[in-house]
Amino acid sequence: MQDTLANIKRGEKYIITDVSASQIPLKLLEMGCLPGNEVELVQVAPFQDPLYLNINGSHLAIRKETAIHILIEKINE
Repeated sequence: MQDTLANIKRGEKYIITDVSASQIPLKLLEMGCLPGNEVELVQVAPFQDPLYLNINGSHLAIRKETAIHILIEKINE
């Protein structure tokens, strides 16, 4: 079973493996939330939502309700 972006851990790098395009706003897809892109957690808001992420050099804030529809895989360094 793959992990979702909602369960990302700080200090580790991941690759987006799949996106449920029907559940993700088009703007996030245009900003880089696509399979094959690298993602890293920068910061979490005070109530654990939203997540502040670095996706291929772009900084995005994504709510957990959206992040559960993005599948990720940890990069082994």
